[in-house]
Amino acid sequence: MAEISSKVPQQSEPDAGAAGSHGGGRLARVWFTFAQDRAALVSLVFLVLVLLAALFAPYISPHDPYEAARLMRNKPPLTEGYLLGSDSNGRDILTRLFYGGQISLLVGFLPTFLAMVISLVLGLLAGYLGGWVDQVIMRTLDALFAVPLVLLAIAIAGVLQPGVTTEIIAITVVLIPYISRIVRTSTLQVIAQPYIEAATAGGAGARDIVLRYVLPNMISPVIVYATTLVGLMIVVGSGLSFLGLGVQPPDADWGTMVSDGRVVLKKAPHATFFPGLAIVLVALAFNFIGDGLRDALDPKTIAQKSGR
Repeated sequence: MAEISSKVPQQSEPDAGAAGSHGGGRLARVWFTFAQDRAALVSLVFLVLVLLAALFAPYISPHDPYEAARLMRNKPPLTEGYLLGSDSNGRDILTRLFYGGQISLLVGFLPTFLAMVISLVLGLLAGYLGGWVDQVIMRTLDALFAVPLVLLAIAIAGVLQPGVTTEIIAITVVLIPYISRIVRTSTLQVIAQPYIEAATAGGAGARDIVLRYVLPNMISPVIVYATTLVGLMIVVGSGLSFLGLGVQPPDADWGTMVSDGRVVLKKAPHATFFPGLAIVLVALAFNFIGDGLRDALDPKTIAQKSGR
């Protein structure tokens, strides 16, 4: 699996009034620009539908996700009562996709959010305070950064008890060094701006400067970067489940469905194809949304698309 990039997303022009009274108008302009990107908009609609299908799985699923029917093993798609066919245990693949989406989306969203929150703290401390604080934080994270992401996730998951919690912990830990670098670099760019010096000269304390000026002006590239990571973390989580380090039977996410389907790949390729397709499509959708957010949060792009 390809290593995730640690390159800093393009930073928008700092806005000293980011926390001002024009937040509503700015949000509207961001949405207008985002909506102009058809790929991002279609991806957003697709992800909303996937999320709704996962949330309402108990109400829309045609079968019980754990119900095994011996006589219905490895049935092909469009079999009566089994729209996407059945797996080697006779369980409905469509139902398993709905329920598996609950875990797969959780493993993508939650670790990325947790890693972003932790990284915001670490990156802001390292970038704003500098000195020995910066050295201690960044050298510690460099030790984790030196190990390839997937290998580090496997190592962490291998030490802990297999399960969803293990997946979340492993993915959170491996993401922190990547996002922290983005936060630190963005923080250094913002604190070099003249309005930070003016705020300091005006008697503003460190807390006010960080919360009112630094954080609002450096959060955009962090959000964009984190959005693009969600899809990749779904892939990583599926890989851990595929290796038996994540979700355990009879529960399922899309990774365990792929793992189960490989046993009957020649006889029933659809058992692997559909969960694999779900992983690919959701990962691509998050990447398109990340690209759309990157453009939407760039003031220059907003001005061009609004005709200003």
